[in-house]
Formats: sequence, C-alpha cells, structure tokens
Amino acid sequence: MALLLLILLLVASAVSADEDAFIGVNIGTSLSDMPHPTQVVALLKKQQLRHVRLYNADRAMLLALANTGIKVTVSVPNEQLLAVGQSNSTAANWVSQNIVAHYPATNITTICVGSEVLTSLPNAAPILVNALKFIQSALVASNLNNQIKVSTPLPSSIILDSFPPSQAFFNHSWNRVLVPMFSFLQSTGAPLMLNIYPYYDYMQSNGVIPLDYALFKPLPPNKEAVDSNTLLHYSNVFDAMVDAAYFAMASLNFTNIPVLVTETGWPSKGDSNEPDATLENANTYNSNLIRHVLNKTGTPKHPGIAVSSFIYEMYNEDTKPGPLSEKNWGLFDANGTPIYILHLTDSGIVFANDTTNQTYCVAKDGADEKMLQAGLDWACGAGKVDCSPILQGAPCYEPDNVAAHATYAFDTYYHQMGKAPGSCDFKGVAAITTTNPSHGSCIFVGRYFYIIGDRNATFLNGTAPAMDSKSSGSSFWQMKRNSISARYLTVGVLVATALLL
Repeated sequence: MALLLLILLLVASAVSADEDAFIGVNIGTSLSDMPHPTQVVALLKKQQLRHVRLYNADRAMLLALANTGIKVTVSVPNEQLLAVGQSNSTAANWVSQNIVAHYPATNITTICVGSEVLTSLPNAAPILVNALKFIQSALVASNLNNQIKVSTPLPSSIILDSFPPSQAFFNHSWNRVLVPMFSFLQSTGAPLMLNIYPYYDYMQSNGVIPLDYALFKPLPPNKEAVDSNTLLHYSNVFDAMVDAAYFAMASLNFTNIPVLVTETGWPSKGDSNEPDATLENANTYNSNLIRHVLNKTGTPKHPGIAVSSFIYEMYNEDTKPGPLSEKNWGLFDANGTPIYILHLTDSGIVFANDTTNQTYCVAKDGADEKMLQAGLDWACGAGKVDCSPILQGAPCYEPDNVAAHATYAFDTYYHQMGKAPGSCDFKGVAAITTTNPSHGSCIFVGRYFYIIGDRNATFLNGTAPAMDSKSSGSSFWQMKRNSISARYLTVGVLVATALLL
C-alpha cells in the first residue's frame, strides 16, 4: 500500500504565536541503503517539505540542501556534547565548520544541542547548559544569533503527573539543570524542544489510555478527558502533553517559552506484542497530526496557537536496533516510495504532490455553502467542466448537496488542468487531498470523465486561470442547470457574480 507524502505555540500575551506553523520531518540514517543526499533533497522538494531536522551536521546533506530554501535544523550529536560543553573554543570551532561554512546558502534556522541528554546521557547533564551557552556565544560572534536559535530536545518522560496537565511538574532531580536552561531559552527566544510519543504512552498505560485518544481521533465530549482543576477538555494525548509542558514550566515561573515538538509519530509495523503498530494507525496519527498543526488548532490551554512538529521520521530504518516497530516509523522506504497514503485535506502546499499521483480536489469541510455554490457554478460554466454526471439520475447526483456536487466539479477541473498551480482553490473553499472521494456509483479515477470541445486550449502554460465571474459560461451547463436540485436554482449565476467580483 502506497503512502502520500511526505508534512507554535505561544501563550496569548505571554507567548507569541508563530504565524508560520509547520510540519517538518526528521531524517534518520540507519538504513542499509541510505539514499544519496541529492536523492533525499529531491524527495523533500517533490513533497514540498520546507522543514527538516538532521541528527548531526552532515556536510554532504548541508551542501545538498543549499539554495533550496528548505529550513534546516542541525544537531550537535550526543557523542560530541561533552567536548562542546567543556570548551568554548571547541564549540566555536563546531559552529565555524558546521554552521558558518554553510550559512546562508543552507537555510539553517535551529541547532539542537544533543538529544534527550537527561535520560540518554545523564553524565553530560551538568555541562548541557554550558554547551547551549557556548554554541550561542559562537553564533553571537558570527552575528548569527538572531537568525539561528539554540535549544535541546527533552523527552516527555521528564514531565511527571502529566494528567491532569494543570498538575504536571518536571522531575525535581533535574531542576538544577532545567531552571538555568529555561532561563537561557527565555533570554534568547528559543523554544522548549519536546519529543512526544503517544504510541508509547498508550502502550505503557495498560489500557488506561484509549487507542482513539492516542490517535487524535474525534471523540464525543463525554469521552474526552477533563482536567478537574481547569475544566479544560482533552481529546488527544498530544495536546495533553504539550499543555503539561506549559504548566510544568509555569510551576518553575517560566510562562513565555514556546514549545516545539522535535519528534512525534507512530510506527506502521510491529512485533506480535505490538498489535497497534499498523499502517492504518500510523496513517491516522500522522494525518491527524498534520491537520491539527497546519489548521492552527492549538491546545485547550492555548487554542489557536499551533505547535509546530517534526514527524519521526522520513525513512523506515531497517538497521535500527530494537523491536520491529523501531524500524518502521518512516513515511517512505529507501527508494522514496510512500509507506502509506496520508489522509490529508487542508494541508496547503505540504504533501501536495503524491508520489503515486493519487491526489484529488475536494470541497473543504465546513466551507461556506454560497461560496461552494459560486465555485460550482464557475467550474460548470467558465471552467468548462462537464457537469452532466451530477445531474439528477446521473452517477454523481447523490448525495444531492452542494458540497458533494462541488467536489465533483472541483476535482474534474483540477485534473483537466493537469493539477496546475491554483487549479484547486476556488476562492479558498477547495483543498487537495489523497483520500479518494469516490462513493457508490460515482467513481473518481484521477482524471476527468468527459472531453468537451477545446477546454484545454487556453491552458498550455500549465497555470490554471483565476476563478472569475466575467468568464463566459458553458452553454451545456446553461441548458442543463435546471435539472439540478431546486436548491441550486435559488443561488445561480447572480450569487456567483456577487461573490466572485
């Protein structure tokens, strides 16, 4: 089964929202046949992924990423942390060789100093803050401190009593490191980096955490978890952990540090004792995550303030030690073939090009019905879409509503334009998806059903025309529109003209 493609938070007044909420991807290298850096970058560009995180500062990758505009997070590996944290000059040399030598051609925006140091390399914990400060000093000396932020990814496991979130606090044994670390992050405007894995929270909960709650699946209000102190409702583990981090920082008197999720995801395959590591669950989690972040849903504590996140991770890593699930967190195999097709809508330009070419254009959920009607009228008129399949008695007439009929017209137009830029917009009420909208006898086959006249003649440049009420309508549609439901007749061309001028 193929996959689509490849995917801040701030407290109102206290934390400033990042307008550029994003989904990024981690690039691990534990593959027996790791793609060449140029192949990796080609896949990133094809998937229109604009944010990547490297676990090191590999020179070949940084060179391949040059002049792409892709925003890059690089890392000081844990094995180099002791040297960097014990010597200002070593840190300066690291920045000179791995940052200054590549910037600005390579758009480096963030440096991760180590990864989960407190739990994976506790002997380095005493020098972690020094490492942050030494790297920051080197950036200041190179006049790059305003362009590049410095932080360190923490595991969510250092947050204790994470539910209810309002009672969460950090493991007190690490406060001697965390307090100066948070002071550093606050003074430099850098985020708290947090690795959040609802899969492990679910697996370790012994049935306390429902699977749907871990997967971001919609829950009725009576099934949501309620924080008894704040009365905030939580419908997923991810939001609860992010808010737990905010509350835990607040307990140490830090209230203006944003959260950036540096790792999150779900495995698509596991051993016999990992029955919920499946393609469908991985698809569901990552699809819902992407929608949640890019829609700027925010968390119950900070609604509307998106938490940008990096998916773990780009490739399945067959040489990774551990259980089978450890090797199967990827969105792609080593050949760049999707592991599964993400169920995406409203993803903007991210993941807009499926490597299997299975993308569709649909009416957005909750879109204004008058705007949908206007788009439908335009597509079936000036857009020269053959809309006979949505006439009464035709295969795509049912369900008889504006959204369903608009989806047929939008998708037909999108494909007859060759998926040209701008051909799935319709004044903002259409979105690209990889979920096939076929239903019953109405089959969407990734191409338009009928060819009428010279509808493609004016689109040889591959760019779709803007939806414009001044364009001439289709005589076919003008003759047949009376066969559509009475609801459509009440809107008609006058509404389209009023809305689209």
